[in-house]
Amino acid sequence: MTKQTNLIPGIKKYGRPYIPQVIIAVFLAAFGNIATIVGPNQLSKITNLISKGLRGSIDVSQVMRIVVILGIIYGVGALMSYGQGFLMANVSQNFTRDLRTKISQKINRLPISYYDKHDEGDTLSRVTNDLDTFGQALNQSLGTLISSIVLIVGTILMMTVTNWILSLTAIVSAFIGIVLTVVLLQHSQKYFNQQQNNLADVSGYVEEVYSGHQVVKTYNGTKNAKKEFTDRNQKLASSVWKSQFISGIMQPLMTFIGNLSYVSVSVIGALLVLNNTISIGVVVAFMVYVRIFTQPLSQVTQAFSSLQSAKAALHRVFEFLEEPDDQADQDADTELKDVKGRIDFEHVSFGYNHNETIIKDFNAHIEPGEKVAIVGPTGSGKTTLISLLMGFYQIDEGSIKIDNKNINTITKQSIRDQFDMVLQDAWLFEDTIMNNLKYNDPNIDDDQVIEAAKAVGIDHFIRTLPKGYDTVLNDSVTLSVGQKQLMTIARALVRNRPMLILDEATSSVDTRTEEQLQKAMDILTKGRTSLVIAHRLSTIKNADKIIVLKDGKILETGNHQELMNENGFYASLYNSQFESLTA
Repeated sequence: MTKQTNLIPGIKKYGRPYIPQVIIAVFLAAFGNIATIVGPNQLSKITNLISKGLRGSIDVSQVMRIVVILGIIYGVGALMSYGQGFLMANVSQNFTRDLRTKISQKINRLPISYYDKHDEGDTLSRVTNDLDTFGQALNQSLGTLISSIVLIVGTILMMTVTNWILSLTAIVSAFIGIVLTVVLLQHSQKYFNQQQNNLADVSGYVEEVYSGHQVVKTYNGTKNAKKEFTDRNQKLASSVWKSQFISGIMQPLMTFIGNLSYVSVSVIGALLVLNNTISIGVVVAFMVYVRIFTQPLSQVTQAFSSLQSAKAALHRVFEFLEEPDDQADQDADTELKDVKGRIDFEHVSFGYNHNETIIKDFNAHIEPGEKVAIVGPTGSGKTTLISLLMGFYQIDEGSIKIDNKNINTITKQSIRDQFDMVLQDAWLFEDTIMNNLKYNDPNIDDDQVIEAAKAVGIDHFIRTLPKGYDTVLNDSVTLSVGQKQLMTIARALVRNRPMLILDEATSSVDTRTEEQLQKAMDILTKGRTSLVIAHRLSTIKNADKIIVLKDGKILETGNHQELMNENGFYASLYNSQFESLTA
């Protein structure tokens, strides 16, 4: 269940620039509805003039004067109403746009730990479903709500001035409907909250199954996936049905209240006319007033029903925006310049949770230009060390230094700008191959890109594509996992940063490609501080230093030959892989 956030502070904080426009829209709505409010009073005068004329002569000039006044009032009212609608459309669309921009910026400010603890589908749903729901409801309902409230208040005032007895009759009849509506709104809000949460749940599950559909099919999990989706979809349908059913009662309820008001005013008005308390013109005016009074009441209930969805969605949006930012750069003001590439880990300890330490008193010193491999069984902390070095997490104890500068004093942007990184999962976006390889650095020369592609052995394949380096990587271009990985390696190498991180970079390529890649890597890692995480120990035989981790601690350190001579844990790992390859 998503915790509820008070909406008022959020609206004040994020909607402050639009408050003046909303105030102006309220005034325009007030003036725009003057025509509707004043109209029945003028109709009453016309009716009384015609009634008198039936016993004598009708004052046509007086009737025409009232008609002209009504025409002017209605014309000015229409212009005011248009201005109010224009302003509210601007407010709703611009407010939604600003929230989407703030969410986009917030995504980049959140610490990596946030994404470790939150479902990806839920986060995406806040950016898409929740914002769309809020934007549509705001656009369709807020303007209507303002106009309707102004119209209701104005109508009550005019009815009271005209005749307080009939006014009280209409208000009492409507009050019954208002009370029932408030009760229904309070009861249905929880279902609108459930609706948005269940929608996020379904979206997240669909995204998860779609991204892993090959695994689902391979393991014949289609039946279970359908069942799980059906269960979640049923929960969504149930919450939607409950929220819409309860809110749907409001419309027929207000129709009933409107008819009740008509009957009440007709009966009481007829009695007052027979007693000569009021004229027939007042009754005619009140019949119009009742219609004016009940119609905005119905619109208000519809607007509130729509705004309930917006309220539930806005809770989730504000909750996301109020998540604490990454504080890693809070005390950092140093920029790295002329980096040599020395890295020092000094008594580093870290755990994702306070009760579980992953890295335990880790010490390592890496010289500029040195190629260091970090190996060990799954879960030993290899990738965690890289994440700490890049500033994705704050260490619990100890320090990490680059060129003798503590990374806590260096801005994270500056740290990450000194590294090229290739991860196990290849990531390419829909653009040309050239732009993919120049990612975030358009000033790189094309020749540098081509040289890097040649070094990793991908240049020939690229040139066989329809447009070569200008080929757009989309669904029409089929790339193997190895080819994607080679492109990401070329992208990392083309920038030639002083430090290089390869996290299982060769795990997705075949043996022949691996050999070709290894030769290129030997050339391109020369003169660069390189950290290599690898399960294939054959790929790091030529590393200057190999650090063997187990349970977050260093077991062994040395080059390949030294560790093999020790015949310890590393030798056991290497021999087991060699035996599996020759078996």
